Amino acid sequence: MPALDPERTPVVVASGQTLERDDLVTPVDLMARAAEAALADAPALRDRIGRLTVVDIMTATGPAPATELARRLGLGDDVAREVTTVGGNTPQWLVNRAASAIAAGEGTVTLIAGAEAIRSQRARRAQGLAKALGDEALPPDPVVGDDLPGSGPAELAISLLAPVHVYPLLEVAHAHRLGRDSAAQRQAIGALFAPFTVVAAANPLAWFREARAAEALATVTADNRLVCDPYTKRMTAFLGSDQGAALLVCSLAEATRAGVADRAVFVWAGAEAVDVRAVSARPDPGRSPAIAAAGRALWEAAGTAAGRTVGVDDVARMDLYSCFPAAVQLGAQSLGLSIDGQLTRTGGLSFAGGPWNNYVMHSIATVVAELREQPDTKGLVWANGGYTTKHAFGIYSATPPTTPFRHAYPQDQIDAMPRRELAVAAEAAGTATVEAYTVMHSRDGEPENAIATCLLADGRRAWGTSADIATATAMCVGEWVGRQVE
Repeated sequence: MPALDPERTPVVVASGQTLERDDLVTPVDLMARAAEAALADAPALRDRIGRLTVVDIMTATGPAPATELARRLGLGDDVAREVTTVGGNTPQWLVNRAASAIAAGEGTVTLIAGAEAIRSQRARRAQGLAKALGDEALPPDPVVGDDLPGSGPAELAISLLAPVHVYPLLEVAHAHRLGRDSAAQRQAIGALFAPFTVVAAANPLAWFREARAAEALATVTADNRLVCDPYTKRMTAFLGSDQGAALLVCSLAEATRAGVADRAVFVWAGAEAVDVRAVSARPDPGRSPAIAAAGRALWEAAGTAAGRTVGVDDVARMDLYSCFPAAVQLGAQSLGLSIDGQLTRTGGLSFAGGPWNNYVMHSIATVVAELREQPDTKGLVWANGGYTTKHAFGIYSATPPTTPFRHAYPQDQIDAMPRRELAVAAEAAGTATVEAYTVMHSRDGEPENAIATCLLADGRRAWGTSADIATATAMCVGEWVGRQVE
């Protein structure tokens, strides 16, 4: 094998994570803390940073958080600054983007940062304080990333926009294939997520550091109400944290010149793919062809980097996106992973904390730190945006690959797939078969709204919704997938 070119070999050389439970902070405060922690491990790289990218922030902030962060860190005006579009896939996509540029000989030292300060924002509101909007006089930072919508006209027509509305539908479709009704699936999810709580309990940067039994997650109680059947509150992402993370990505040559090559964790391979964007048009809501296609391409790319076949058995550290249990299960199923395996290194979005688009930055930082302690192992990170829509993957190891970084984008396979035709409202009358469904519950835990995706006799899909309490209550009992409805 030819020797690797250090100038074209991408590595993650430093990372930082932070959380705040007491003081009122802003996303820029948290990003600055995380970035300073990363730079403390690679101080000579501060003056070599050529690009600063900030992951999209949902907390109220100013128009130029990347510029504010650059100033806070003392970076020069010549450093490129940018923010991203929305998507939990973004942190891994940014690592793949930086790694691809380095492999092509066009890269620079890149600082990637992100944070949310939802706890602080809510506390300010409760105290009657103004939102912390940053420097509103700054011109907006440039935006990079995929800004195409994840919903179509049909979803918009019934306001099917929040992930908490969509993921239960994917969950029920997946459960039906396994022969489980909603109640049985809730028990299975409890068993799936109980090990996540154990990991979170051992993670000093997790928001909820308490190991819980499967029964405690699955049992409906006053403080663990049903949110959307089959999910209880503890089965959904917790978005009320103050958390930030940062990564430094550069070439091995830059790491050597900075005297920190011994900290280098190599980005072996990356992959991305986008599922059929509109849930209405997906052939099967209980499967993710994009994860499967990108996963196959990722294993092939990693195998090339290793000089041999690489598969799930070669990965010792992995973190699968875990906004809702459906995501974990579809990801594991599509990647060929055992659902009983160790699928998180942080504790997941429900227990480690879910800082919106930036959760996977914490995944990467955690996996990278662990790989330094076990240089002969490999790590896998899967990031997801939308409704299992946008996917990004990375394979990492502290051991160098045998070939240059490889990037896979098998989008042509997804684009060639047939789409499910959707019946327009005027035609969606008569008998239909329930394909997947959920019941939304009030904060008092009472059934409130029912949502179902149904198949007409001709195979077209139609959405059904009902705000009738009797209907919503009835759909909380037994199995409704496969039932005939009007």
